[in-house]
Amino acid sequence: MTGSAASLGLRSGSYGSLAAAAVVGSGGRKAGATACRTLRVEKERLHRALRLVGRRRTGVLLLLAVASAALFCSLFAVVKDDANSTSIVNNYEVPNAIQKSVYPSRTRPLMMSGNQESTSVVNKIDFPNRLHLSFANFTHPCEGFSVPPPLVDKKRTGPRPCPVCYVSVDQAFALMPLQASPSPVLKDLNYVSEDGVTANLSNQGSGFGGHPSLDQRNDSFNINESMTVHCGFVRGKKPGQGTGFDIKDDDLLEMEQCHDLVVASAIFGNYDMIQHPRNISDFSKANACFYMFVDEETEAYVKNSSSLYNNNKVGLWRLVVVRNLPYEDPRRTGKIPKLLLHRLFPNVRFSVWIDAKLELVVDPYLLLERFLWRKNTTFAISRHYKRFDVFEEAEANKAAGKYDNASIDYQIEFYRNEGLTHYSSAKLPITSDVPEGCVIIREHIPITNLFTCVWFNEVDRFTSRDQISFSTVRDKIRARVGWMPEMFMDCERRNFVVQVYHRELLEQMIASGRMPPLAAAVTHANVRVGSRKAPPTKKPSVKRKREKKSSSRRRLPKPIAQGLDANVTQVFFSVAESG
Repeated sequence: MTGSAASLGLRSGSYGSLAAAAVVGSGGRKAGATACRTLRVEKERLHRALRLVGRRRTGVLLLLAVASAALFCSLFAVVKDDANSTSIVNNYEVPNAIQKSVYPSRTRPLMMSGNQESTSVVNKIDFPNRLHLSFANFTHPCEGFSVPPPLVDKKRTGPRPCPVCYVSVDQAFALMPLQASPSPVLKDLNYVSEDGVTANLSNQGSGFGGHPSLDQRNDSFNINESMTVHCGFVRGKKPGQGTGFDIKDDDLLEMEQCHDLVVASAIFGNYDMIQHPRNISDFSKANACFYMFVDEETEAYVKNSSSLYNNNKVGLWRLVVVRNLPYEDPRRTGKIPKLLLHRLFPNVRFSVWIDAKLELVVDPYLLLERFLWRKNTTFAISRHYKRFDVFEEAEANKAAGKYDNASIDYQIEFYRNEGLTHYSSAKLPITSDVPEGCVIIREHIPITNLFTCVWFNEVDRFTSRDQISFSTVRDKIRARVGWMPEMFMDCERRNFVVQVYHRELLEQMIASGRMPPLAAAVTHANVRVGSRKAPPTKKPSVKRKREKKSSSRRRLPKPIAQGLDANVTQVFFSVAESG
C-alpha cells in the first residue's frame, strides 16, 4: 500500500500536525520507525532509573510531586479570590467573606478592679477585618421587608411586638460607619463647669444642673458652630468626681476604656430587679460594654440576693456604685445616666440605653444597624404605642400619679406659652410628640450630645417626666438646623426588649396573695408562663354532682401567697407588656 501519510491522517511525533506529515511525504515510514525506536530507548532508560532508585523512593517522589501541585493550585486560588473580593462584597455575600477574612489583633483594654493596676487583656476577642460596605453598592437582605398587619385576637387587645428584620452580627459590624456621622452646624460642644454654684430659686433647677437662667436656657437652643451649655456635673473636676453622682476612680478609669459601644441601665432606690440580656453574641460579650449604675442600697441587695454577683459584676453587667446622689427622687436620678451617657463615657461612639424594667433579647450591634446605620440617622427612640399628643400624656401622668399635678400643669402651661400645640397630621413628617423613652439608641456626636443635654436641663428644671419635654426640645433644635430624632414604631421596640415587673409591684402582688406569672408556672404546672390567670378548671358533670355526698365538697383554693418561698422576690419574672 503506497498511500501518502497525508491521506492516512498520520501525525509525526509529539505536537505534530497533518501539514507536517504531508511535508515528510513518502519518507514518513522511515521517520515513524525512527521515532518508535527512540521512544523504546527512552522507556528502557526510565525503567533502569526506577530500578536504581527503588519503589519506595519512587512513591515518595510521586507524593512530593502531587503535594507541590496542590500547593500551587491553592496559591492560585487565593490570588484569584483576592482579585474577586470586590464582587463578593457587592453581592453581599458578607458572612462568608468575613469568616474567611484575616482577623487582626485589635482588642479593647480592660481595667482590673480593686487595688490592682490597669492592664491590657489580650486575646479577648479579635475584630474581623473591616469590610466597609455602603448601602448604595449592594442589595440589603432586608430590602423589601414590610411589617405584616397585626394579628386579630379579641382576647389580647393591648400592644404587642411586631417582626423586625435584622442582619447577622458579622454583617452589622461590616456595616458600621468607619467615620463619625456629620453633625449639622454644631462642631464643638463644651460644658459649663463652676466650682461654687449657689442655689438660685428664681432660676429653678438644681446645683447639679448649675441653675441655668431662662436666658441661658434660650441661648442653648441658638445653635452655632461652637457652643458651651449646661449639661449636669457642673461642680467638681470631671463627671463622677466631686460633682454629685460620684463614682470611684477605678470605675471611671474603666469607663474611659470603653470605645465602640456601651449598653447601659440603672437602678436607684432598689426599685427594679437586674435583668440579664439574652441572645447576645460572643462578639458583643467581648467587645461591647455593659454597665449598670446603682446606689448603695441596690448594691447591698444585689450582693445578698444574687448568686451571680462577683467582683462588681452580675452576669454581663458591671455594677457601678454611685454615691452623693444629687436628687432625692430615684426616677430623676435615673435620668442622669439615661441622658448624659456621653459625659460618663467620653470615648464611646454609640450607646444603647435600656430602662431597668426591660430585658434585652437582641444583640446590641443588630439594633445599631437596624435603627441607626440602615436609616442613616444618629438618634432613635420609639414613639408611644397609644398617645401622640403631649397634652394627653400630661393628663395620663396626672391620672396615674406619676408626679404632682401642679408641677405638670405648670410645665405644660409654660410650653403652651412658648408655642406648643396639639399633635395633628399637619406636623408630618413628625409622627408623634410623645416617645416611649425607655430605650434610646444613638451615636455620640455634637448635635445628639446637645439634644440630650438640653433635654436633661428640662428634666432638671421642671418635672422628671421626660416624655413631656421631649417634643419641645426636638422642635426647637429642628427649627434651627433641621435635625431631629428618628422615631420608630413601638411594636418594633417590643421586639427586642421585654418588660418585667418592678420590685414594688412584685411585693404588692405577693402580699395580696397574687402570684407572679413565672412563680405560678412553677407552682401549678398547668399555668401558661406569662399568663395572669390560671386556666379555668372544668366543671363537674351533673352525674358526678349527684353521686357526690354533701361532706365531700371541693376545697376552696388557699391564698396563693401561702406556701410561696421567701426568696420568690429574687426571681426574675419576664412577661409580655400589657400596656
